[in-house]
Amino acid sequence: MDGTNFERFLEASGNHARAVINYDPSHSVLQQLDYLGFIDHYASRIRAFHVKDAEFLPSARQGVYSGFAGWTDRAGRFRSLGDGQVDFAGVFSRLTLESYRGWAVLEWECCVKSAAQGAAEGAPFIEAHLLQPTETAFDDFAGGEAPDRAALRTMLGLG
Repeated sequence: MDGTNFERFLEASGNHARAVINYDPSHSVLQQLDYLGFIDHYASRIRAFHVKDAEFLPSARQGVYSGFAGWTDRAGRFRSLGDGQVDFAGVFSRLTLESYRGWAVLEWECCVKSAAQGAAEGAPFIEAHLLQPTETAFDDFAGGEAPDRAALRTMLGLG
């Protein structure tokens, strides 16, 4: 679902709290949407995450609306995790920054690779992308209080 239609749905539902999103970046790739920016806009409504990859390879003959071609011949098609164009490092990072605490569920569809291979590769792929949020700032390596101004001047040789 794109943001424009989701906002229409929110309006029609009276902004109901249960109007939430199953986030799936693969569909955004096929629609040519900014799937990372989508997280920034709608993170508070994302309650589920389908981890699925896709690629969009337009040509002079096909674009977004090539849906009557066979799956292997379409400009936009679903792929196994890591074989498409979804920036999963970016997706998992943004979801972590937004404090997403739901499931990351493998949804496998691929017109090239077998389901057995896709499943065997999918779980480790997701596990490798899961992030543990930091509990401290990256520059808080000393883990203590800053010295007073006089001590800092002494350390810097400014006496």
